[in-house]
Amino acid sequence: MPQILEWVNPTQNDVVWKSPVEDITWGAQLIVKEYEAAVFYRDGKAYDVFGPGRHTLTTLNLPLLTGILRRLAGFGETPFKAQVIFVSTRAIDGKYGLRAQTTDLAPLMLNGTFFFRVDDPSVFVNEVVGGQGVYTTQAVNDYLRGFLNERIIDEISRYDLSTVFTKLDETSIVAKNKVLDAFKRIGLDLIDLRFEGIDTTPEYRERLFWLRTGAATPSEVLRMETVKKAAEELGKSPGAGLGAGMVLIPQVMTPTGVSQTPAPALVICPKCGSRIAASSKFCPECGQSLELRQSETKKCPNCGSSVSKSSKFCPECGQKFEGA
Repeated sequence: MPQILEWVNPTQNDVVWKSPVEDITWGAQLIVKEYEAAVFYRDGKAYDVFGPGRHTLTTLNLPLLTGILRRLAGFGETPFKAQVIFVSTRAIDGKYGLRAQTTDLAPLMLNGTFFFRVDDPSVFVNEVVGGQGVYTTQAVNDYLRGFLNERIIDEISRYDLSTVFTKLDETSIVAKNKVLDAFKRIGLDLIDLRFEGIDTTPEYRERLFWLRTGAATPSEVLRMETVKKAAEELGKSPGAGLGAGMVLIPQVMTPTGVSQTPAPALVICPKCGSRIAASSKFCPECGQSLELRQSETKKCPNCGSSVSKSSKFCPECGQKFEGA
């Protein structure tokens, strides 16, 4: 009975399977089902590839392997040594998830689904299966996830956070094209790449909200974050009180070039010397009346305002008094 080489009961999502039989006899029967390819691999290199059908192994249908056997003086030997690697050519889906960082140093979490199929079994076996030593579907999937993640991270890191979120369709297309080219080099066809989940940390999520709603400019958002961090640091300090924060925050929040509200005018109490608001009628420290008595005043001849007898000019209209 001839030797039979066949991938028995592969599942829909299986990518690769290596036959445990490596001592192959001439005349063996190779059975390749629809959506499969069989690759003969030896000494770190893929040789002859078989598509769907039942094949009797001879020197005629194994020309590349026969050539290497002839050079190694193994031609005609039976059995001969070779690995038979079966590869699925179906469309297969996989999941990916990654962490990246944008140009403005925002952490980014991405996950989604990618769909691929083996386009060139020989290149795929050379570059991935045999080249990386991944002979199981799980090992191949793990390798492809890492391979895909590396390319997406490299592309996403070229954009700032706002661009990634506001132009996700454009960003995903660019990333997909980058992965598509990379997959071609390892014998794969990238059918589709989907971004299904995208997020950042609460801090950057808040920044993104203010920017996207147009409620604040980037400099104003940065100022608000500075205030928030300053308040947190004040709260950590032993004995830090609200007063310190109340002094600091208005200074930080005032945009550069915007004048602050002027401080109220002050006067000196003639009795106790306290600084008090000019609009006060009595000193809050000692009770001294601040209104001028009639005997201590005179009228301005120009505007009629009551002013102190010692005044040289009217504080209302600037009139210079006689004798000044």
